Amino acid sequence: MGRTRQKPDAMIPSKKILSDTTDDAELAARAATGETGAFELMMRRHNRLLFRTARSILKSDSDTQDALQDAYLNAWQALPRFRADAKLSTWLVRIVVNEALGRLRRRGAQVIPLDTSIAQEHTMEDPVESSAEQNPEEQPERMAMRAQTRRLIEARIDMLPDAFRTVFMLRAVEEMSVDEVAAALNIPEATVRSRFFRARGLLREGLSRDVDLAIDGAFSFAGERCDRIVANVMAKIFDARDFSDP
Repeated sequence: MGRTRQKPDAMIPSKKILSDTTDDAELAARAATGETGAFELMMRRHNRLLFRTARSILKSDSDTQDALQDAYLNAWQALPRFRADAKLSTWLVRIVVNEALGRLRRRGAQVIPLDTSIAQEHTMEDPVESSAEQNPEEQPERMAMRAQTRRLIEARIDMLPDAFRTVFMLRAVEEMSVDEVAAALNIPEATVRSRFFRARGLLREGLSRDVDLAIDGAFSFAGERCDRIVANVMAKIFDARDFSDP
């Protein structure tokens, strides 16, 4: 009897190699079968979106990191029930929102449901893109100024009302479309538009006040600078007086 002929390795079906071009549907399907590499790539792809989403609710970096980890564990367990006709990012946003809101409830904080209707509406013009980001010169002064501006904006976003903050984060910071935000937060598109415009108006008003205060205190001459100039001048006066005395 002849030996059984082995099937060439090239004929054995194999999974495609994961890469940045692997679409979300394939990542979800492969992660649902327990493929950890697919789930890791999925996390890396959506980390920023989900962090910013949870951060808009919890307003704390450490709490957000904990919530994001638990949300990912929940997603890992629920992946077999994920429907491919839904958008993966939308599904993940819902999970992290539920986890973040659950944490607020467990510590007794007042939670305003994201689907609560808000009567106020306010429209504003589109923000102008800063030309500083297009400047090729990475001078330390410019970098420090951008960092300070970023911290100022982040602080003002944290001060937005709860119902507006998450919508603003997804629309303005993550640049999700109106229908994507509506699907992720389970609210009408009209509500998304209303809250986004109102949030942008409140943000501009707050930043305008901050800038006015900063301008008022710009080039301040009080304190150490004033004392130093006065001391130097007085020292020269005394030196000149001593020199002119007979």
